[in-house]
Amino acid sequence: MPGASPDETIYPRSRPADAFAFRRILYQKTPPVARITINRPEVHNALNFEALREMSRAFEDASWDDRIAVLVLTGAGDRAFCTGADLDEQEQFLRRPQDYWKWMGAFIDAQERLRNIGKPAIARLNGMVVGGGNEFNMACDLAVAADDVIIRHVGPARGSVPAGGATQWLPIIVGDRRAREIILLCEEIPAPKALEWGLVNQVVPRAELDRAVDALVRKLVDKLPEVTRYTKQQLNFWRDLSWHLTVGHARDWLTLHAGSLEVAEGLEAFHEKRPVRYDEIRRRLAEGGTRKRGTAKARKRDPAKTRKRARRGI
Repeated sequence: MPGASPDETIYPRSRPADAFAFRRILYQKTPPVARITINRPEVHNALNFEALREMSRAFEDASWDDRIAVLVLTGAGDRAFCTGADLDEQEQFLRRPQDYWKWMGAFIDAQERLRNIGKPAIARLNGMVVGGGNEFNMACDLAVAADDVIIRHVGPARGSVPAGGATQWLPIIVGDRRAREIILLCEEIPAPKALEWGLVNQVVPRAELDRAVDALVRKLVDKLPEVTRYTKQQLNFWRDLSWHLTVGHARDWLTLHAGSLEVAEGLEAFHEKRPVRYDEIRRRLAEGGTRKRGTAKARKRDPAKTRKRARRGI
């Protein structure tokens, strides 16, 4: 920049963690470790647009901070790591599906910044890991889970395609048959099975979770930073290949589907705390009937009750 003073920033430079004034995440830097906590425990750390944007900025800053060797990602409280998309926000996309395209763009950006952070990332799985929460788990390099944690995908049961990482990476991580079992059956995977299948690296008693994460951090800190960065880049090759070949298409298809009969029924069933009417969906589709976008039933819900429910997202 012409005339810039020597102290003026003219290249990517990290900032103090408290300079960001984040509202939906907690960001702490104690070199050589950065910690990012999804801070929405009242909704089981579900991801809304604001949280995703803040995560992207924090991932970027941690990437730029040469004092940081390891990132730890976790969720606030002890009930949930992350439960995917905030379904109250997703319901708004029934009337404005083009806004889903923007939301998915924020999700993709956060995912890519995490995977390309250039240093190891550890998922500290402190509670339920659902949908997009597991996609952020898989975007990390290593994962340590409390022994009472469950992992689950619910997209085909609730109206979404888990193409923000699950369809791309689960076959690589757990194998094709197990990936299909996880995604198509939408059943809970207890922590011991997640360890057996390779979804996590360690399962420990809840009281020992922080000790186990800190032990991994110490091991990762004692590695050469540039060699580690390029090693991670090489390890990401197959995941990156499947991701870039599919995620753009998924973003557009999910946007077109955001106001569909299936999505509307899944959201209504969630908020009404009832089973999805799968037979009714099939009957209406067989008859050629669809619900037009924006015609989901208006409901008056108690906000306090809504906040207490787990968001089950992409």
